[in-house]
Formats: sequence, C-alpha cells, structure tokens
Amino acid sequence: MKCDIILAGVGGQGILSIATVLGYAAVESGLYLKQAEVHGMSQRGGDVQSNFRISDKPIFSDLVPRGGADLIISVEPMESLRYLPFLSKTGWLITNTSPFVNIPDYPEKETVIAEIKKQPRHIAIDADTIAKEVKNPRGMNMVLVGAASVFMDLDYDLMKKGVEVIFGRKGQEIVDANIAAMEAGRAFSEKNR
Repeated sequence: MKCDIILAGVGGQGILSIATVLGYAAVESGLYLKQAEVHGMSQRGGDVQSNFRISDKPIFSDLVPRGGADLIISVEPMESLRYLPFLSKTGWLITNTSPFVNIPDYPEKETVIAEIKKQPRHIAIDADTIAKEVKNPRGMNMVLVGAASVFMDLDYDLMKKGVEVIFGRKGQEIVDANIAAMEAGRAFSEKNR
C-alpha cells in the first residue's frame, strides 16, 4: 500500500487539520508516514502546499516526485492547478470549487473550473456550500477529507476517530459537525466518481 498526496490551498483553510486526520488514521493502521513541511506562506491568505506520503514499507523521502502523486487534495481551485505536474497519470484531483480570491488578477472561476474538468480523474466539489448545508460553515476542509477518503486505502473509521482526537477538546458538537462534513464529502465522491 502506498499513497502519495499533495495537499494544496491557502493559509487558514485547514490543510494542517487534513494532514492530522489522515496522519492519525495512517499511524493507527501501523503504516509509515512522512510529511514535508508546509511550503509557502502558511499565514492566512498565502499559498500553502504540503507533501504527505503513506506506505506499508519504509519511506525514504518526504517529497512526492513530479508525476508521482496519487491524489491532489486542494481546498482552493486555482491552487489545485498549480500542482498538476505532480499528479500521476492514474491520480485523482480532489478540489474545492469555491475560490479564495487573494490576488488582484485571480482568473475567472469558470476558466479555472474548465481546466479542472479537463483532468480525466477529478472530483470538483463545492465544499464550502456542502459544509454550510450540514451546518458546519468552517468544515470545508473536512468535506474534502471525506471526498478524498473514497480514493485512499485508509480505514475510514480511523479517519473519523482522527476527527475526534483533534477536535475533541472543542466539544462533541464540533466533533459531530466535522464528521457530518466528512460524511457529506464522502457521499458526494461515491456518487460522482
């Protein structure tokens, strides 16, 4: 089992929470895990990217090679396009379709989405709207975890347990809201893959 993932987005959108949930499930499954430091400006509004590698065999590099990513999980649509050179020929692009417009010359949303749809294996999901529909407006990142879970050989129950571990100190209501966001994302991918 091997899964090389690029996590992409903008600072403040919850990429580290995604990594923590996936990392918890990997470690609890007895898998090896390497994660590169977040690259870019991890402050709110700056671009962020992280390499995340899981395997049942030792991993010698924490960097995903170009053309080697099994998944790109992006919380921002334009950022998903930035990392397409890393996606393998059989890899999946899982991206939010709601833009985070943080630059004056941000391209038209329709142009960005059209480029995403050119990818043979993609899930383009309006994670912001889905998060609001499940009454968790800040849970867009967990919607994406759920959407990506369909394409990973990780125990989904352990991913949910990861949500409990990282959000548990905030109370059961927050845990339940984040699991509901994950469930909604997973259902979307199962229906649209």
